[in-house]
Amino acid sequence: METLTPEARAMIIGMLSAQNDLTLATIRPDGYPQATTVSFANDGLTIYVGIGMNSQKAHNICHSDKVSLALTQPYQDWMQIRGLSMAGRAAVVVNGDEQMRVSTLMVARYPQLKEMMATPGPQPWSGNMALLRITPEVISVLDYTRGFGHTNLYRVPA
Repeated sequence: METLTPEARAMIIGMLSAQNDLTLATIRPDGYPQATTVSFANDGLTIYVGIGMNSQKAHNICHSDKVSLALTQPYQDWMQIRGLSMAGRAAVVVNGDEQMRVSTLMVARYPQLKEMMATPGPQPWSGNMALLRITPEVISVLDYTRGFGHTNLYRVPA
């Protein structure tokens, strides 16, 4: 496992910033993984997603806070494949200041949220939504431009 250098950190943040969606895997109580595509925002290496409080993802995270995620950048041929996967811990954001900061990050990344929130009447997500913080512990970067199947594995310092 490699040390996460400032250059590697910047490259990973760039990859996160270039994508709107990722696949989030949680662990069901029966031990099987459940993978779901979610939109996200990031603050550095920390990932934030909105989830339904009664969703299977929420129930899974109550059972186990271990999660994995993956994303791939668009490519034309296999030798251009670049992507990453992360293993980390998930927690519901309960601090009001952090909730406001994450909401600002989400609206900046997805401006349509501002319009959706301004729509008169009851909101379908009101009272049924939670923000989830994913703190990575291990990051694997896949970069076929450096050779078929080339990966770098980094431990994220706490």
